[in-house]
Amino acid sequence: MAELSTIARPYAKAAFEYALGSQTVSEWASMLDFVAQAVSNDKVAALITNPALSSEEKGDVVLKVGEGHLVDKVQNFIKLLARNNRLEALPAIRQRFDVLKANYDKTVDVEVTSALALSDEQLQRLTDKLTTKLGRKVNIETQVDSSMIGGLVIRAGDMVIDGSIRGKLNKLSETLRA
Repeated sequence: MAELSTIARPYAKAAFEYALGSQTVSEWASMLDFVAQAVSNDKVAALITNPALSSEEKGDVVLKVGEGHLVDKVQNFIKLLARNNRLEALPAIRQRFDVLKANYDKTVDVEVTSALALSDEQLQRLTDKLTTKLGRKVNIETQVDSSMIGGLVIRAGDMVIDGSIRGKLNKLSETLRA
């Protein structure tokens, strides 16, 4: 089977374009998140990959799980995915949809790992600097990793800024070994 991210791309794009046109992007994001989590559940995943079930029955499983949470257009989208044997791609579709939404909203999710918890003032300064540098609204999620010794590691998409002491020591060690 083709890579799930490759399969997900056209479906996510179509869903996003429809949601954008109907001004329901946030609702679609929420519903796709719900069904993506549902198909990631071990029991549901076992059912939708069961070769004894028809594609329609697999779609019905997902629709039953999402009953009361999904609007008609999303239900039709699930049926289309089931008919094309693409239900397993729902998590990748949701992920790609989220990327399209973030690009449209001009936002970026940033993961900041530090040796110590950041104060509100430090977090605000970092948010302001990253907003300026990236030209987007920044949503920061922080983590504490005491093994870093000090400094920060910032991840935004495929960009990584390693300003940690551990990272600098590793670079120094590599330089000395060369």
